[in-house]
Amino acid sequence: MASVREIVLTFSCQDSLGLVARVATLFAERGFNISESSQFEDTDEKRFFMRTVFECPADTSLPMVEQMFAPVAEQYNMDWQVSDSDCKPKVLIAVSQWGHCLSNLLNSWKVGSLPVDIVGVVSNHEVMRPLTEWYELPFHYLPITPDTKPQQEEAIFELMQNSEADCLVLARYMQILSDDLCRKLEGRAINIHHSFLPGFKGARPYHQAYERGVKLIGATAHYVTADLDEGPIIEQAVERVSHVNSPDEMAEIGRDIEAVVLNRALRWHAQHRVLLNGSKTVVFSR
Repeated sequence: MASVREIVLTFSCQDSLGLVARVATLFAERGFNISESSQFEDTDEKRFFMRTVFECPADTSLPMVEQMFAPVAEQYNMDWQVSDSDCKPKVLIAVSQWGHCLSNLLNSWKVGSLPVDIVGVVSNHEVMRPLTEWYELPFHYLPITPDTKPQQEEAIFELMQNSEADCLVLARYMQILSDDLCRKLEGRAINIHHSFLPGFKGARPYHQAYERGVKLIGATAHYVTADLDEGPIIEQAVERVSHVNSPDEMAEIGRDIEAVVLNRALRWHAQHRVLLNGSKTVVFSR
């Protein structure tokens, strides 16, 4: 059997009669085989979203596929992308003093279950250096003060450029990114936080939640935008709690959820399963 490679096509456009057939026919005529396909129509906006994985001859290049598909994309005015399913995006992780999300990501990467190439960890504290170096990854200590924030963020951006990082993951990085950096990283930065916002802001949110007697706690992973914690949501999860759970127990449950949710969000982003839909996302999860 001849060797094959998998190409992932994602696109969105205004819905149109015969659109799926047009795309499928184009690739079928060239001997490509569809191994996975997902579609969704936003009926309110009349916008169509599709993610398709094609098997094609191993010597098929991405430029060849792009050239092949470009006339169809132009015809339907698509936002589109083709990617090699075996190509792992490079990721830089930012963290402060809590390591639960970082540890989860590093372990999943190490065992090969997270389809990314982690190029390093950056932090405004030294706390996570031992963990990072145990995984034999570069650790970049970039302290920050209100006066040095522009220079520190420029250093982070330079790290991404020098390492050719495709994505910045804020794994409980307790600094607010400037509007300028948010714009530079639009669609390429993922954040995680507890899901009490905007209700319980600031310090000790789980203690605030405990005082209010909440029954559900959770976490949200989203793309970073200049609107603080309001970027397009990729994944969320919740866990039921009760009056028997102390604030510390609730915080521990919350940290577990945060780690799982961020892992899922990064995984789906890396697999090109997340398509932007204005202020929302379409996620073709398995």
